[in-house]
Formats: sequence, structure tokens, C-alpha cells
Amino acid sequence: MMLSVVIATRDRAEFLSRALESLAAQRDAPAFEVIVADNGSSDGTAEVVATYERSGRLPVRRVDVPEPNRGAARNRGIEVAQGQVVVFVDDDVWLPERFLAAHAHAHRGVLPRAVSGPILNIPSYGDHPKPAPFNYSAAFFCTCNVSVPRASLLEVAGFDERFHLYGWEDTELGLRLRRHGVQRGFAWDAYLYHIKPAATETLDVVAGKTIERAQMAARLLDKDRGLRTRLATGAYGPNLWRARLFAPAWLQPVYRSLAQSERLPRPLRDLARAQFLDVTYTNALRRALAGHAD
Repeated sequence: MMLSVVIATRDRAEFLSRALESLAAQRDAPAFEVIVADNGSSDGTAEVVATYERSGRLPVRRVDVPEPNRGAARNRGIEVAQGQVVVFVDDDVWLPERFLAAHAHAHRGVLPRAVSGPILNIPSYGDHPKPAPFNYSAAFFCTCNVSVPRASLLEVAGFDERFHLYGWEDTELGLRLRRHGVQRGFAWDAYLYHIKPAATETLDVVAGKTIERAQMAARLLDKDRGLRTRLATGAYGPNLWRARLFAPAWLQPVYRSLAQSERLPRPLRDLARAQFLDVTYTNALRRALAGHAD
């Protein structure tokens, strides 16, 4: 078995360099290659990849996908991959040294599987907690940490590139893989660290992603109106009515102010932040659904 690790990235050279460093330190893994799908970077991403390529420490190459679109970037990675199994990870991750070995081991079966593992969100590279029961995820296909046979990806035509904003493109692909007979697998040893520093996860940044995620949820619902999808996106009656009653749009600036207030204890700020993002998402979702209905 050969693995192809596909990383879609844009203007995150510092994160990418650390991810590649952790890949260069893998142990007991089968033969693997790393494909960096550069999605229009204007920073030092190309040089980071070239440095590792010249060093010979890591079988890595860069493919250029200029127009920002994560689905298109990952599709290009799938297209040029030479491995039987494609492993998707984000650029802001740190991989334990037996991460790839764990993914490879999980594919030693007859039926094709989409194998995921625990994703441990941490604020810095110095934090290395062990996976705990709450790190389990029932998600079928999350591109931060998932592997699947390349043949299965090609058979369903890869990612739908119409999901051009943040969110749900991996969920939509997972729905098609499931219908195509791909089974779900979860490997506890295939865990990774997802680096989420407070400096990069500002309220404005996360709110922007939240709005895009709501817009892409409406696109997902155009393709699949099943109960699983409606529950996952929050597009079902009780949730929308809950949001209308308890998270009205007029409370949005109030929650924002509380979330950014240094005078409040951290737990209260975190609660206000969660409420602000809930209002942001549900109101953006309602607008997106109304727009798609027109």
C-alpha cells in the first residue's frame, strides 16, 4: 500500500512548514508521498515546499491551483496522486509519528473505508494531550483527518467544486461515498493535533467562516434534503424556531460586545461568543434558505 497525503493550503506557510516537519518524522509508515495543493498563495508557501523537496527528507511536491477553492485544490491533489489511499489533512496540524501507520493499518480490509481519527484542537504546538472519549467523532468524512481509497474518490468524481466557500464540501462528498458503498472507519491511533491559536481565531475571522458555512449549508440542502443533512446543518423547524425566539438578530451586537469584554470572566465571554456565533449562523442560514427558495 502506498499513501498520498493531500494538503490544500493558502497563505499559511508557517503552519504548513510545521505540518511537513511532522510528516518528515513519521515512523513505521508504508511508502508515502505528500502533495501540497497551493490554492493561490502569495506568501512563502512555494519556498517552504521547495526547501523540503531539496532536502530529500520528505517526498513532497507542490501543485498550483490559483483560484481559491478548497474542493478544486483537493481534486487536483487526487488527480496527481500515485497512492492507493489518499490521506487528507489540513495545513494547521501536527501529526504524531505513527499517524500514517495508523491510517494504513485501518485500511487492511476488503471493503473500501473512509477512515477518520480523533482531532484534538489545541492552542499551541507545545500541547500534546492524549485522545479522550470526548474526542470521538461520528463524522463520516472530515478533511482535517480522513483517508479513503483513491479509486473510490475517482468513482464519485471527487469534490463538488460549486462549494466554493467555507464548509460542507467534505460532508457532501461523504454522502456520495457512503451511497457508493464506502464504509466508515474510526481509528483511535490515527489522531492529530489541530492548532488553533487565539491570535488567528479572532471573533471576526470565525464569524466570517460561520456566515460562509451557512451559505454552503443551503447549497448542501439543495442536493440532499435527508434528515441526516437537515439535522447536521440545523435546517429543521424546531431549531430555526428556537433561534428565532431565543437568538434574535437584535441580540447579535449585544453578544459580540460581551464576547469581547475584558471585564467579564473567561467562561462568560466564551458563552457570549458561542451565542454570538449561533445567532450569526442561524440568521445567515435563514437568509440563504430564503434566497435558494426564490
